[in-house]
Amino acid sequence: MAPSADTSFAGHVANQFTSYEKDRKSTSKDTLYATSNGVPMPHPYETQRVGENGPLLLQDFHLIDLLSHFDRERIPERVVHAKGSGAHGFFECTNPIPELCSADIFSTKGKKCPITARFSTVGGEAGSHDCARDPRGFAVKFRTEDGNWDLVANNTPVFFLRDPAKFPYFIHTQKRDPSTHLTHADDSTMFWDYLCNNPESIHQVMILMGDRGIPDGYRFMHGYAGHTLKFVNKQGDWIYTQIHFKSQQGTRFITQEDSANKSPDYSQKDLYEAIQRGDYPKWNVEIQTMTPKQAEEVWEKQKINIFDLTHVWPQGQFPRKKIGEFTLNENAVNYFAEIEQVAFNPAHMPPGIEPSADPVLQSRLFSYPDTHRHRIGVNYQQLPVNAPRTGFMFGNFQRDGSMAFYNQGARPNYLSSIDPIQFRDRSVDLDKTHGHFTGEAITFLSEIRPEDFNAPRALYRKVWDEPARERFIGNVAGKMAVCKEPEFIKRQIAIFREVDEEIATRLEKATGIKGYDGIANMRFNGTHNGMTKDAKLRYANGVSVTKGKSVTKNNGAPAAGSHKGVGPVDSANGVTGATNGSR
Repeated sequence: MAPSADTSFAGHVANQFTSYEKDRKSTSKDTLYATSNGVPMPHPYETQRVGENGPLLLQDFHLIDLLSHFDRERIPERVVHAKGSGAHGFFECTNPIPELCSADIFSTKGKKCPITARFSTVGGEAGSHDCARDPRGFAVKFRTEDGNWDLVANNTPVFFLRDPAKFPYFIHTQKRDPSTHLTHADDSTMFWDYLCNNPESIHQVMILMGDRGIPDGYRFMHGYAGHTLKFVNKQGDWIYTQIHFKSQQGTRFITQEDSANKSPDYSQKDLYEAIQRGDYPKWNVEIQTMTPKQAEEVWEKQKINIFDLTHVWPQGQFPRKKIGEFTLNENAVNYFAEIEQVAFNPAHMPPGIEPSADPVLQSRLFSYPDTHRHRIGVNYQQLPVNAPRTGFMFGNFQRDGSMAFYNQGARPNYLSSIDPIQFRDRSVDLDKTHGHFTGEAITFLSEIRPEDFNAPRALYRKVWDEPARERFIGNVAGKMAVCKEPEFIKRQIAIFREVDEEIATRLEKATGIKGYDGIANMRFNGTHNGMTKDAKLRYANGVSVTKGKSVTKNNGAPAAGSHKGVGPVDSANGVTGATNGSR
């Protein structure tokens, strides 16, 4: 195809902006082999040299171009969630909630937006096994008319920690040993060392070692935001919200024994081939809501902390409500461009959706875009898979940087009075939506308390049947068998004993190691022990608390009186009186 007769730079740029999708859909038969600067070559394997047996020539641009690009084909893999799969599709609102949330995507029945989803394991590297016993990442990019909304979830409703500074160190313990370079399959010492010193991880440990620890591919698992968010309506009233993705395919799991018979790319193959044959996976999008007053009450009466990533909201008390569903119906044409380069950021929230004071969420709001700028580049959001699809042409004053493609032409890169940019009126009153936080600066570290064992205990006693309990004991014992330090096993069995004496007894029988009687006489290096009466054992790693307030009365929860101006709770819609933030 001959190029356009238009010789202007504008004509060239217009072609570049329209050629992406043409290139994406072209076959090799549609293309002519050429160097990166567009010069045709007769054969890709030829090189220039001096005579038939002499050295190569530096002037051979084709070879130099080939090798130089090959040396730079890899970008840094994700530090966590490195191994993953993904696809494209669409979200459709089925049950509008304008009374709860002003986000445009939830405003009208039938409202749709395109999405990209990525699923992943957490700890392993890019070449690791899809069927590892590991939580699964479940991230969805909703391209709404008011900007991208990235919901970065997992397939478990809780996580291993609630103190954000622990995250990098926890992940270190999930990676390879720095000396032996072995994974947990051969040496689980680091794994148990961390867990037995940070007992708030117990709920996630039980889920991980239970049947949900190895889902049967990505289609047969649920997703959970985990963090508490805020939904804000057009009147400025807000509620706390938990978001769930419920698989319409149901859930299935793979046993530890069966996982060894699966291919390393089992989940990728299952997802890709299902979409290829038209068996499109779907998930319901459901919410739980809670008013500020209710948030205070569940702490005071039930010791459930909605800012704690290790706690869950009781679904009988706060029932789920479906607001929409999404379908994955399109595989990536190019995995690297559309899945490896996709970047999710929990700070990406359109008007009507706001973060809560959950400290781990607050930390992730910074960490995610920071790693994308390192891994992909400062202009990562200009890549087609990451770019917004708004109902208006948008601009800002961000310019330049590596690989700037959309550099906003000749428009001023400041607030100009000559060529002024347009603005939309504020849609959210931040003074109402965000908290009125007042207080002295403190150092904070959570402590383990009796209430942290309530949900894990219910999981073991009320949710699992006996075959599930038996599989759980076998999975834990198998992981403990490759730990080189019996002390860590003794401590971990003591933590399990706080959940249920039966778990400890069965693990002692399975491992041959007698655990401690409980955690009242233990000190942890990562967590304060609120269940000991010995002052020498209470503080994490023996840290001095004579200065600062590392231990707090409410363990970071929104206690009674935390919210200003809350009215009576309306159980019918869960929003009345939610008119202010926290003190």
